[in-house]
Amino acid sequence: MGNAWFETVAEAQRRARRRLPKGVYGALIAGSESGVTAEDNTAAFAELGFAPRTAGLVNERRLATTVMGQEVSMPVLISPTGVQAVHPDGEVAVARAAASRGVAMGLSSFASKPVEEVVGANPKTFFQIYWVGTREEMAARMRRARRAGAVGLIVTLDWSFAYGRDWGSPFIPERIDFEALRRYVPQVMLKPRWLWEFAKTRRLPDLTVPNMAAAPGVPGPTFLGAYREWSQSPMPSWDDVAWLREQWGDAPFMLKGVMRVDEAERAVDAGVTAISVSNHGGNNLDGTPASIRALPAIAEAVGDRVEVLLDGGIRRGSDVAKALALGAQAVMIGRAYLWGLAANGQAGVENVLDLVRDGLGSALVGLGRGSIGDLRREDLVVPPGFERRLGTVGPDGPLRAVPAAAAFAPSTPGR
Repeated sequence: MGNAWFETVAEAQRRARRRLPKGVYGALIAGSESGVTAEDNTAAFAELGFAPRTAGLVNERRLATTVMGQEVSMPVLISPTGVQAVHPDGEVAVARAAASRGVAMGLSSFASKPVEEVVGANPKTFFQIYWVGTREEMAARMRRARRAGAVGLIVTLDWSFAYGRDWGSPFIPERIDFEALRRYVPQVMLKPRWLWEFAKTRRLPDLTVPNMAAAPGVPGPTFLGAYREWSQSPMPSWDDVAWLREQWGDAPFMLKGVMRVDEAERAVDAGVTAISVSNHGGNNLDGTPASIRALPAIAEAVGDRVEVLLDGGIRRGSDVAKALALGAQAVMIGRAYLWGLAANGQAGVENVLDLVRDGLGSALVGLGRGSIGDLRREDLVVPPGFERRLGTVGPDGPLRAVPAAAAFAPSTPGR
């Protein structure tokens, strides 16, 4: 089988594509409509350059920090993602990998493993919740997460429910039944190693979401069932954000998906302790700029009052350094660790985290910085027109978006 270790996230992605059935891999690529936002998330990092130093470099590489009350070995968190049918151990394998590398875990309420198991594998687990169902149902899910030991809450509210993708959407069955098997068998037979991993467990991929239940052991809905309920739930207001904050209590509380300066201010007013500058990996409103473009204005506006994280497009440690230099206190990774999980299970996720850690350390050396806290904008070459300041308040009061010079070029994500 060759060397299981891989030297870049891009190689992990290639191995994931070779290993996974087409539909499963397609779900990892994700993106919506024409994929403009998903592509810009990574392309934007390539536009940022470094301003390296030649002499007077330092030998220290201090990467450890505290994020949302948790001491972590580096400023990288696992971003919550939905059902992980790429590997039988799913989120538990990811949680173990994160724990082994001193990294905190974000667990989706649409995950395939219950919060109790994931917290058992990594006590530094943040539970992510959507605005789905009634307030009573959401309060019950939060109570369950607190009882399980979740150390913080991540809230995702926004979704545009755009279904079409120019490169085609993967088939996701309601459950594994005869029709699902009929449609998936040709794909699965071409990927025997993926099938063998599940065969060894004597379990088919689980398409239910146990964390949508109010209590452990209670059957959760299917992924598609939960998705339909989400799409039919009333859109939440800022009062609802404040209510969620009140229900969760004094523990850390992050609002994920903030891209506008005015909404960052409102999030602070609602009592959040952290925000994630994120466009949800390009899976929401296509045409939204890369999250790294929106980061500097938001960090400048609220970074002295709440923790500001960056989510979207991180593929290597140097990307982390760029985000920190532009004002983020930490980043969250999604596709990168999922490709690692697909490529080599828990060890693959550890591999990805090692690559990110080593790349961040190398960037610190090259920039002459001994600590992640020393990174500054002056360490970067930021081209004119790179930033997008969204939702700023003009001198006359009304909200306005202030784009930089040129819009980003559209393209289609890799297939």
